[in-house]
Amino acid sequence: MRKTLALFLALSLMIAAMPLAAALAAPAQEITFALQNEPDGIDPSVTNNSFASPFLANCFVGLVTYDTATGSLVGGDAASWTISDDGTVYTFTLRDGLKWSDGSPLTAQDYLYTFKRILTPATTAQYLSMVTDYIAGAQEYYDGTGTEEALGVKAPDDKTLVLTLKAATPFYIDILTMWTFSPVQQATVEANGDKWTASPDTYVCNGPFKISEMNMGESVVLVKNPEYYDAAMVTLEKVTFRYITDTSTALLAYESGEIDGSRTFPASDYARLKAEDAGIVSVPSYGTVFYNFNCMKAPFDNALVRKAFCLAIDRASIIDDVVQIPALPAYSYIAPGYVVDGKDFVDGRSTFELGPTANVEAAQAALAEAGYPNGEGFPEITLSYYTSDTVKKIVEAMAEMLETNLGIKINIANEEWAIYYPNVQAGNYDLCAMGWSADYLHPMTFLPLLKTGDINNLGKYSNPAYDALVEQAQSETDPAAAMAIMQQADNIASAEYPVLPLYYKANMMLMKSTVQGYYLNASDMLYLKTAKVVE
Repeated sequence: MRKTLALFLALSLMIAAMPLAAALAAPAQEITFALQNEPDGIDPSVTNNSFASPFLANCFVGLVTYDTATGSLVGGDAASWTISDDGTVYTFTLRDGLKWSDGSPLTAQDYLYTFKRILTPATTAQYLSMVTDYIAGAQEYYDGTGTEEALGVKAPDDKTLVLTLKAATPFYIDILTMWTFSPVQQATVEANGDKWTASPDTYVCNGPFKISEMNMGESVVLVKNPEYYDAAMVTLEKVTFRYITDTSTALLAYESGEIDGSRTFPASDYARLKAEDAGIVSVPSYGTVFYNFNCMKAPFDNALVRKAFCLAIDRASIIDDVVQIPALPAYSYIAPGYVVDGKDFVDGRSTFELGPTANVEAAQAALAEAGYPNGEGFPEITLSYYTSDTVKKIVEAMAEMLETNLGIKINIANEEWAIYYPNVQAGNYDLCAMGWSADYLHPMTFLPLLKTGDINNLGKYSNPAYDALVEQAQSETDPAAAMAIMQQADNIASAEYPVLPLYYKANMMLMKSTVQGYYLNASDMLYLKTAKVVE
């Protein structure tokens, strides 16, 4: 009887405890996050498209990366590194036991292969200049006039990678945080060609997450990668990226609890969401929203026409009435944020006759000087943009300003990003929506955008004096002297209006308060390695 009573009491206690245990159960470590634009590709060696960053920032890691708690530069696959006294030789020692997501060993040979792949013309690497401009023998290797022996990338053993630069470049360690330097697996790439990124089975990676389901344009599911060297620090088990192109629909899904976060939201809801403390995440951005002129094509091969367009835009109205988010009017393509000896790069910089509001009189004068008084004889041009609710509103406002202030006809056209960007690269546009978020915290992330022949110089602007200064700045080891050279280059280009700068913005998104530990950086990259779901 005593045993029976004891058993009854034990069972009673267990039953009584079950609801409490259920209540105290840890939350599922899964989140759903809305994206608005499909990337043109997710090959880290190829793309420069920010829409690929949710995958590349979370499925890959390079030699060095950013600490998701402090934002400081730390080792990724590299356990340590040294830099020679003359600043030209970087020697990286890889961590023990590195593996690909398929469980196979990852070695320095994989990094050597990745560098050589970037330097293969057929790869069409968008960040090619990050290698050819700095690594010894890289340009010659790419051109086919150099040899592997002369290339400044060596893997003397499985754990050591040695990079030799053309000249000392103090910020090159920061450049190496870019996703283009993430390793890719040779066997997978060679077996599948450019289709290796098309399936979870072949998308072999080395970061905290890997892709388990892929329906690009609809949804992509990431799961924790158990082979990642720091897997113990990864809490999330599953991340579902859903493509919800309409920002109003995404906001409804967010507010109903259907999703945990969204990359963008309607600008008109910013004030309300901010007042309600509804999960707006905002961090300082090192980036610029601008529009590219096709400088190789009339009428924008004329700097006076470009100047007229830049003067005719009311930036304050676009910021306050259209995008309705915290932003600063932009008068150059290089954003504020880089500081040397307490002085920001943009401190004291000319406005190049631009202001927050339109200078209609000056704009009309510039257009008349270009040969189009009162807009007479000016050809109809097309203002192109990629599909986006916010960008559409900006483009419509800009078109109205240009037509009203200059007396010209502006057509508007949009395409999905995957079609739009190749057309822009091919020069099939007049004036197009673009922008740049810094790949690393240094003006040199912007300066090559206008360098003759650079693959990211989409407007094909060219000025030999500018090119020479950019090359000089790349190898200047004194930060203050380098700053002065870069500022001189900026002044030369900006005075010729190669782009139409619009505004400098903050990076913003929506995320529920139950998701913590993520890192959104100044380059608009969302890192989920240390993210977790809390009560």
